[in-house]
Amino acid sequence: MFYIQQINTCNGFYCDYFSPNKAYKPKMWTEAWTGWYTEFGGPVPHRPVEDLAFSVAKFIQKGGSFINYYMYHGGTNFGRTAGGPFIATSYDYDAPLDEYGLLRQPKWGHLKDLHRAIKLCEPALVSGNPTVMPLGNYQEAHVFKSKSACAAFLANYNQRTFAKVAFGNQHYNLPPWSISILPDCKNTVYNTARVGHQSTQMKMTPVPIHGGFSWQAFNEVPSAYGDSSFTMSGLLEQINTTRDATDYLWYMTDVKIDPSEGFLRSGNYPVLTVMSAGHALHVFVNGQLAGTAYGSLEFPKLTFTEGVNMRAGINKIALLSIAVGLPNVGPHFETWNAGVLGPVTLNGLNEGRRDLSWQKWTYKIGLEGEKLNLHSLSGGSSVEWAEGSLVAQRQPLTWYRTTFSAPAGNAPLALDMGSMGKGQVWVNGQSIGRHWPAYKASGSCGYCSYTGTYTEKKCLSNCGEASQRWYHVPRSWLKPTGNLLVVFEEWGGNPNGISLVRREIDSVCAYMYEWQPTLINWQLHASGKVNKPLRPKAHLMCGPGQKIKSIKFASFGTPEGVCGSYRQGSCHAFHSYDAFQRLCVGQNMCTVTVAPEMFGGDPCPSIMKQLAVEAICG
Repeated sequence: MFYIQQINTCNGFYCDYFSPNKAYKPKMWTEAWTGWYTEFGGPVPHRPVEDLAFSVAKFIQKGGSFINYYMYHGGTNFGRTAGGPFIATSYDYDAPLDEYGLLRQPKWGHLKDLHRAIKLCEPALVSGNPTVMPLGNYQEAHVFKSKSACAAFLANYNQRTFAKVAFGNQHYNLPPWSISILPDCKNTVYNTARVGHQSTQMKMTPVPIHGGFSWQAFNEVPSAYGDSSFTMSGLLEQINTTRDATDYLWYMTDVKIDPSEGFLRSGNYPVLTVMSAGHALHVFVNGQLAGTAYGSLEFPKLTFTEGVNMRAGINKIALLSIAVGLPNVGPHFETWNAGVLGPVTLNGLNEGRRDLSWQKWTYKIGLEGEKLNLHSLSGGSSVEWAEGSLVAQRQPLTWYRTTFSAPAGNAPLALDMGSMGKGQVWVNGQSIGRHWPAYKASGSCGYCSYTGTYTEKKCLSNCGEASQRWYHVPRSWLKPTGNLLVVFEEWGGNPNGISLVRREIDSVCAYMYEWQPTLINWQLHASGKVNKPLRPKAHLMCGPGQKIKSIKFASFGTPEGVCGSYRQGSCHAFHSYDAFQRLCVGQNMCTVTVAPEMFGGDPCPSIMKQLAVEAICG
């Protein structure tokens, strides 16, 4: 008989608490969450690197032996691969390498330094279990020792205050919610809350296209029956009907209105109510869009209820139900459903309320444009496209297409879809994914502190803006010329607002304390090459092909704020700009020592000073 040996592991934002189910098994963290995914209708989550580094150091100090980051490289949910439902096309995840493959600083650099510091501790870490020593009410040391090595992790779990602790006949200042790493049990080489790497502010720069995009358009006809349509009584569940071959399922039925109906004279439209299991719904009455409703990741179900303009005789109701991804987390996927499950009712008639749920409904799976492959390089020739002034704007169920040449250079590319509503995008027949910039992010965005337990609801941005505005276009999908861009727009948008953009660095920042420990300085001391205290250095580097154009801000003293919005504090060296103007402007990268003499002298001798600088790249 064979026995399968399994190692239970931990996934989460924190795993220091985790213990394997057998003492002989290694303590493994298989998903250290670097951030969180974005959902359509939700803000964009960010996880401060100070907290991420704190969680990893805490795991190692408590005997952790393996860490795998999820995600380390952000990605894109191309096609219809996004799950959830309602997970956005971007799966950037605030990862150290972003969705476009670029370094996200300071997260990438700070984690790199963390693992270099842990590596220095390796001889002691692998020798046995740590000794835990209390250093205060919220402070403790984990000490690893072997015959020839000693390493210590000094932790301050207090979320609000610094702690001065005594350890090994020395004193150490520990920032709130941080861990200092001492690979020789004496010298601090790294603190999780002291970031030595630059921060980068990214921007999306429009790529000039001669004459702009020249669009052609083709309109779908709602409630158009086709060869593939079928009719039956009652309402069908969507996923079982479409077999997930498409996001779209049409529910179509006729409603007969007698000429004697009172609403025809009073003008008080009857109210159509449609209850759906999700995820989005466009309602057409006699070929006109009557309204839209959609759910959210937390509440995928939706109810459409609005007055609709109906006339005497036969009225055609066409409900376009849209799935926005399948569930990908949790038990019993088979119990999840989507589509119009009812009831569907019409209120305000002479008879009162009419239930349409069990009358005959005609179903059509997918869109006419999908059947004709309008997104492909060869499929567009099967229909007549409107051009020039005939291209309608803000029309529902419209296919748009254009061609463009690949921009020069290697900078990552994206489509700015901010002027559109909801639909899908293709480049050269490859699906970029679902776009939904009209779904604005709701939530609480504001100041974000790295201290305290992180959750996916803690550090949010983009409230009131599109959950996702930019959509990644891989350069490997492009040809030098003649690239086909196809957009299907469900509920109306302006294609003239679509632009191709490149992702690049806008500005770089550094924020350092004047005696901040660094790995390089410790290694110089350990090697015996120097025997005096060394000042840290601020490093600034723009992207490939860029140079530092100007210094937006520089202050050695007590600056305040964060990258992008620094401001002077009560103490400021008036020559703070000079060194950066001299050493950095016009260069791709530069290094400036964080020492008073570099900035004209010490502006406040009795105070621990910091340097904050922001440089503009271009």
